[in-house]
Amino acid sequence: MIASALTFAQEGDGFKIQGLIMNLDLWKKMMIVNERTFTWDQNTKFYDEKGSPITVDKLRVKTWVYIVGTRDGAKGRMNGEKIYLLPKYIGKNEKNLYPFLNEMNPINNE
Repeated sequence: MIASALTFAQEGDGFKIQGLIMNLDLWKKMMIVNERTFTWDQNTKFYDEKGSPITVDKLRVKTWVYIVGTRDGAKGRMNGEKIYLLPKYIGKNEKNLYPFLNEMNPINNE
């Protein structure tokens, strides 16, 4: 069973999403997660499941990610500001093991 969660943030145009990478293009700095296109830029930070920095080349198709970012309504783009590589889908009972999943404000938290 494949499950996913999409939550658009309560404040501004921020969002949080957990999902499976369906397609990935490192050259164009974009990926498809849960049938939606997400981009990243030079300011995007990539982390592993422990919150340690990683490089973008660790991302792979059919791996789970958690993306915190902003939506550009004018362009319809969803840009990741923080992208976490997850070992699997993280359900409600396991969220306490991953502090970044419980951030109150999805943007500008370090």
